[in-house]
Parts: sequence; structure tokens; C-alpha cells
Amino acid sequence: MKDNPIFLKSGEQLSKTRTPGKVFRLMIKSDRLEAIIAEIDPHSSSRWYQHDGEELHYVLEGEIEYDVGDKSYRLHKGELLWHKSNEKHRARNISDKKAKYATVGTPPTFM
Repeated sequence: MKDNPIFLKSGEQLSKTRTPGKVFRLMIKSDRLEAIIAEIDPHSSSRWYQHDGEELHYVLEGEIEYDVGDKSYRLHKGELLWHKSNEKHRARNISDKKAKYATVGTPPTFM
């Protein structure tokens, strides 16, 4: 990635990955971080992850339950969670509506 600013208009993304019940949109990826918009269908979850770095999750729509290690955090629209990525972690949508959240991770390891 170059050092120039990157501007994406509404609906644009660098890439999109679909898995059953989930959509991950890669918005930005540099040598040091990546930003993803994730959508999780009702009663679906991501797989468990564990890697170097740290992450920040911000809920845009709906609610998610985010597991980090042995703790669970229920996040609603407008709420944020930060954690070290070396603890096992995953996102779960335990509601009846689709959830959408932004994740920023450093270093870039997800997509």
C-alpha cells in the first residue's frame, strides 16, 4: 500500500469474503493495520481466532456478543471493545436481527 490517503465512497470496499452466515468487507489494509466491516446473520458466529496484535470492534447496527478468553461482552450499537488478539476471541450474533460492526486490527492478519 502506498502512503497516500485512501478514500472509499459508500458501498465501496477492497474485497469481500462470504462464509455461511457472515460477510467480511476489507476496507483498508496497510503494513500496520486493517479495517473490516463485518455482518453476522442472526444466531451465527465467527470461528475462534488467536494471533499477535490488538483489535478494536465498534458496533454499527444491532448487537453482538464478543468472547475474549473466558469473558463475554455484549455490545450494542455505538459501543466499542478493545482487546489483545493473543487471547482467543470470536464474535457472536445472539439476536434475531443482522448485526454489523467495524473491526480495526494491528498488525493486519485477518484478510
